[in-house]
Amino acid sequence: MSTEAMNPESGNKRGVLITFEGIEGCGKTTQMTRLEALLTTKGLAALTTLEPGEGPIGRRIREDLLTHHPEPLDPLAELMLYLADRAQHVARILTPALRAGKIVLCDRYTDSTVAYQGYGRGIDLKKIQDLNAFVTRGLTPDITFLLDCPPEVGLKRIRGDLDRMESQDMAFHRRVRAGYLALAKKFPDRIVLCDATRPVENVFRKVTAALRDRGLLEGN
Repeated sequence: MSTEAMNPESGNKRGVLITFEGIEGCGKTTQMTRLEALLTTKGLAALTTLEPGEGPIGRRIREDLLTHHPEPLDPLAELMLYLADRAQHVARILTPALRAGKIVLCDRYTDSTVAYQGYGRGIDLKKIQDLNAFVTRGLTPDITFLLDCPPEVGLKRIRGDLDRMESQDMAFHRRVRAGYLALAKKFPDRIVLCDATRPVENVFRKVTAALRDRGLLEGN
């Protein structure tokens, strides 16, 4: 695994930021767990994290975002809560880990906000782009895996009660998926599109192959 990526703020060498994106039930956690296990067998320092919900502040924000409330959450308020979580996450978790040379596997990042609050809620995409750049201090992923499947497939995979975001109507989830696919077309060098309807092992082979092709993973 290469640690030659550059920190946009300092210009110093840093670790590698790998993000996993997709609609509800697409299998992000499964693929992250497999990749973490592979990295561990290679003796590489990896950190798994998520948005929203990392750290004490993040967990409180996550509860507000995903719990069903009697009072509807305004789309702009929802956006700002996600951004607040991200600002804290970047400052307290991501940046320190990357400066320490770790490989960071992150479940959701800036693309989620574009897909969910931009395409899903209809908030101006340029404003979201600018706000994402502001709260991340310009920190972008080295590679992103977009696990794509129809919402009807993903939602059927979810066990237990649906949270506030999972329980949005099907039209919302379809807009989110369309947003993700638009991002994949816009950033083909960064985003690797994976067919999440395929068997788990097939998807994982594509993940590891993409990392090797980019010089981010060595060996078998």
